[in-house]
Amino acid sequence: MKKVPIKSWALDDRPREKLLDKGREILSSAELLAILISSGNKDESAVDLSKRILRSVDENINELAKMSVESLRQFKGIGKAKAVKIVTALELGRRRKYEASAISKIQSSSDVFDMMMPLLEDKPHEEFWVLYLNNSNKILSREMCSKGGITATVVDIRLLYKRAIELSAVGLVICHNHPSGDKSPSISDKELTTKIKQAGDSLDIKLLDHLIITEKSYFSFADNGEI
Repeated sequence: MKKVPIKSWALDDRPREKLLDKGREILSSAELLAILISSGNKDESAVDLSKRILRSVDENINELAKMSVESLRQFKGIGKAKAVKIVTALELGRRRKYEASAISKIQSSSDVFDMMMPLLEDKPHEEFWVLYLNNSNKILSREMCSKGGITATVVDIRLLYKRAIELSAVGLVICHNHPSGDKSPSISDKELTTKIKQAGDSLDIKLLDHLIITEKSYFSFADNGEI
């Protein structure tokens, strides 16, 4: 089938013009992606190329957000500049989602999940984060403590508590993601939790919870009576 350039389409069908005339909400995901990449290849329009990219992830934007620049460049017509645009746009969307879920005070494990899930849901590797709290459970700081591979991350407990002392924190909530989607704690997860709790007890800094976060759910050590 011969490619029909977008410039030859009726004005109402062109993604950019449609957005300007009718609003962004009316556009399909493929049309929005087509605006980002601007052009397709010699065989496909930008919209057709965008549809093919989306089909490769079963139309799932969250899965698209996991794709790297290198993996996007495997599609004919997507060079480095276009791939960077796609990754950048999806990262901005992720940060917007994170900011919208920002919570200043921790009252339950679900508060931690709601806050941290947008940060961790798309990560192909494990990340370990710490929420430093005051005596009212207000967040003094939230910081990534370490970043690892697909199945593990390494945490320096001394640096974790050095930072807690600097902030005058009296409580901690720790969390990390499992890219596999399995929220069950591993033996090393349990051992690390015990070590962090014991170190905190000696400094009078309480470990309140440890969450293991996946895209759809989480495991709370506190809720399950394991802290």
